Amino acid sequence: MIKQLRKNKTAMIGLVMLLAIFILCIGAPIFAPHDPYDADLDRGNKPGFWSDDCIPGYYLGTDYLGRDLLSRILYGGRVTLSVGFVALGFALIAGTSMGMAAGYFGGKIDSILMRIVDILFAYPALLLALVIAGTLGRGIDKAMLAIGVVYTPQMARVMRGAVLTIKETEYIEAEHAIGSSTSRIIFKHVLPNSMAPIIVYSTLMLATAILDAAALGFLGVGAQSPSPEWGLALSIARRYLVTGAWWSATFPGVAILLSVISLNLLGDGLRDALDPRLKGGAKL
Repeated sequence: MIKQLRKNKTAMIGLVMLLAIFILCIGAPIFAPHDPYDADLDRGNKPGFWSDDCIPGYYLGTDYLGRDLLSRILYGGRVTLSVGFVALGFALIAGTSMGMAAGYFGGKIDSILMRIVDILFAYPALLLALVIAGTLGRGIDKAMLAIGVVYTPQMARVMRGAVLTIKETEYIEAEHAIGSSTSRIIFKHVLPNSMAPIIVYSTLMLATAILDAAALGFLGVGAQSPSPEWGLALSIARRYLVTGAWWSATFPGVAILLSVISLNLLGDGLRDALDPRLKGGAKL
């Protein structure tokens, strides 16, 4: 798989972009030139290096409170990406468990779990996340839970489809014939062989989870001020676009865009490497 992935140029571009974003965000205390919370109204909404009016050391300019925009983007990436990863982790654990149970045991268990999935699928993902986060209350932890719940049924459906295919294979029937326990069959055979579509879908889902995390922050039910989270930064900066401070909204938006593009490129490459039959096909 790694050899095939290395041959895919778009996947490698996505991987390099993603690693660069992770390194910059994780190493924010090292790379950030200023304290992201250090405010000074006298330097509010100042442009960056492209302007003669820039303040030395503030390369991307400042926001409305005079805080360094580059530093806030680097620290904000830690928040936005962490929401995406935690939400994805929740969806992985809950979704794969539901999908495994539904696909392997079938019968009433399958019917009940899939009806729950169908109910959750009846609502747009972002709208459902907004309702859940709004009901639980504002905050980054509520946003993580809301996004995780929203993506659980999608992961469950992918896992169920993979399990239904694998459990009909001859080696699973042979395990049943020799009296292997259910736990042995699931954890030694079914689960490992079901991971290919889960890995691909998780990569693509992480991109969408990052978008939703930013959207919840933008709508005011995710991260709260003074957090440097990208979506919240966009929400606040749009008020100052009319004053000409375009950089306050542009650079957080570019950070979101690059993160999503890198994950989609990597996800496409993983899909082609893990299942060449899907090469060039539609996304999951």
